[in-house]
Amino acid sequence: MNFLAHLILAGDDEDLRLGAMLGDFVRGKEALGAFGPGIRSGIMLHRHIDSFTDSLPSVEALRKEFRPPFRRYAGIIIDLAFDHELVMRWEGYSTGTVQEFDRGVRDLLARHDSVLPARLKVFMRYADQRGLFAAYRDESEILYSLAGIGRRLSHANPLDRVNEIWGDFKPLVSARFESIFGEIQSGVADWLNSKSTITGS
Repeated sequence: MNFLAHLILAGDDEDLRLGAMLGDFVRGKEALGAFGPGIRSGIMLHRHIDSFTDSLPSVEALRKEFRPPFRRYAGIIIDLAFDHELVMRWEGYSTGTVQEFDRGVRDLLARHDSVLPARLKVFMRYADQRGLFAAYRDESEILYSLAGIGRRLSHANPLDRVNEIWGDFKPLVSARFESIFGEIQSGVADWLNSKSTITGS
């Protein structure tokens, strides 16, 4: 999952939402020690969402719709496409506008600026320049983001050519998004319930 999906799946809990943003920038178990228990849970939830999503047969079936050389990068493309679908269906997943949500994310990060990794701050400067996450409504922004990811990879890849398959791929994602995202929401609820049972909270 990409940033916006992780933020929505984290719900309204501030620590979980902060962990959702930190998840891609905090690696390994030792790094978790720098954060309080709530934020640690958010980072662990982020990791659970990624592994759970990758394990879903419905997601694997979607990956198989990609032809080479795009299939190897299907996970990245699907992640960004899901953020696009979220913004397009925003009213079904969040109260308020996506612009208000974006401001709330910035306010959250500002309150916790002292614990943010440098790489996350760099990303947020980029996000501010591009108008993310509301800009994910535009297919051109998704394609721009994918090309940018491709440039940062250390090996040759086709992420700057996703426009060649987007017309065929997007209807498949649109048709399957709500079902797959519902599976992920159920997985998140189960994970949170298991943690609540363990802690007794």
